[in-house]
Amino acid sequence: MAASLTRISYSSAFTFSASKTSVFSPSLFASSIKVPTFSPLTAKLLWSTFAPHAAHAISFTTHATSTPASVLDTSTKTFHGLCYVVGDNIDTDQIIPAEYLTLVPSNPAEYEKLGSYALIGLPSSYATRFIEPNETKTKYSIVIGGANFGCGSSREHAPVALGAAGAKAVVAESYARIFFRNSVATGEVYPLESEARICEECKTGDVVTIELWESRLINHSTGKEYKLKSIGDAGPVIEAGGIFAYARKTGMIPSQSN
Repeated sequence: MAASLTRISYSSAFTFSASKTSVFSPSLFASSIKVPTFSPLTAKLLWSTFAPHAAHAISFTTHATSTPASVLDTSTKTFHGLCYVVGDNIDTDQIIPAEYLTLVPSNPAEYEKLGSYALIGLPSSYATRFIEPNETKTKYSIVIGGANFGCGSSREHAPVALGAAGAKAVVAESYARIFFRNSVATGEVYPLESEARICEECKTGDVVTIELWESRLINHSTGKEYKLKSIGDAGPVIEAGGIFAYARKTGMIPSQSN
């Protein structure tokens, strides 16, 4: 059984909760294709600037019955580095202000420039800035936030800006649904949920390690460990580089070279 899509958007690729999973819609994929589980999937025929090569017809075929281990295996994934701590309700205007949304992430130079503005919208009460003046990359590879991280608009530039700046993961008490979805769809950062209010126990500059297979964050500066909620089947999609990269690597859609 084959279906053809002419246009696909990252923003419509998923609608799922940060802590619950379900299954792909059977109307989109043949039952023999092994795919990660999300809740619930909806597909809309839209265009995305993050997928400049997705405008041609894409066929889903039933021969893709297995997924490469290199795509699925996040069991040994570890992030280690300095953390940057923010509070509750960090919105997308604080992550990347609207004036920088004209930058096109598919352009390497503009992608780097976008990263240089990550979290530039934070108020002056944040004396330590996420990116130092005249720098394009951050020294903080892990962002720790409070409740409702990524609220506000649906701009995909928010997780992209964090990833372009050099952040590998965000650990928050909870997320705005759209930010979590966009993080997975773009594959830029791992949006991890904490079971405790870590943002009140860590401070900017602490040295931390995230162990995905243990769903654990270790703060080496304080000696404390914290349980994280499992990233689940979203992990392999992020590891692959986003939804389109995952679909190509698993054979759901043809590679760009075909």
